Amino acid sequence: MTNFLAERTLPTPDALRPWIADIGFGSVDGESREPFTHVPDTATNLVVRVEENGRRDTVVVGPRTRALYHASKRPVSCVQVRLGPGTARPLLGVAAVDLVGRVVRLGDLPDSSARQLADELRWLKAEDVVSHLAEVLPDRLSAATDRSRRELLRAAVEALSTNADHVPSQVQDLARRLAVSERQLRNLFSEGVGVSPKHYARIGRVRHVLTHAATTSWAQLATTTGYYDQSHMTSDFRTLMGVPPTSFFTGRLPNAQPCQAFSRI
Repeated sequence: MTNFLAERTLPTPDALRPWIADIGFGSVDGESREPFTHVPDTATNLVVRVEENGRRDTVVVGPRTRALYHASKRPVSCVQVRLGPGTARPLLGVAAVDLVGRVVRLGDLPDSSARQLADELRWLKAEDVVSHLAEVLPDRLSAATDRSRRELLRAAVEALSTNADHVPSQVQDLARRLAVSERQLRNLFSEGVGVSPKHYARIGRVRHVLTHAATTSWAQLATTTGYYDQSHMTSDFRTLMGVPPTSFFTGRLPNAQPCQAFSRI
């Protein structure tokens, strides 16, 4: 999830739970000396941004395979809607893999339903965004979704996720359990998530380390997260975060870069 100076999780309406992973509100109160860390994220995010001057943008932020470090130069607030696996295509009209590493204005997407949603969100107040989505999205998404394919993807995602009492399955074992080939599993993830099954699990492990490093030793984290050893965890962390764990958690971060420019699909 993107890190803001202020951030809170908003309740996800029941009608949106099959499609939306979570919803957050964040704000930046002017220029910051410290970079904001955008950690690797396997989700596609729909972000409604409002700047201090009232200017609004609704953008789609694709999955991030590596951390980014940005500095803010102006006040901004936003509602961030983190899409669940398999939601990108029925909502936005494009495969998740086509959004990896991109920031695209919602209204610039070629699908007519995406442009319609951009028009609907353009003038809404931030507090009205979630209720509007709960009103209009369930019917649209249900009509555009292959339910059996979505359920297969959700089962695969759960098996490859990392949490306190579960380490990711091996891709070969998972494909056998779901009665699909490894190639079919890769295609399913490419379309619905944007990254390969192995990279999905890799990002999940690093995010788990980020969440639990303050309360768990490095050696224990490596064991419970499914790494071969602590050096394997450190190497993975450095690759995805740009610095080793000790540097990251002591504030020795890479130089902040300008925010990514918009791209087109």
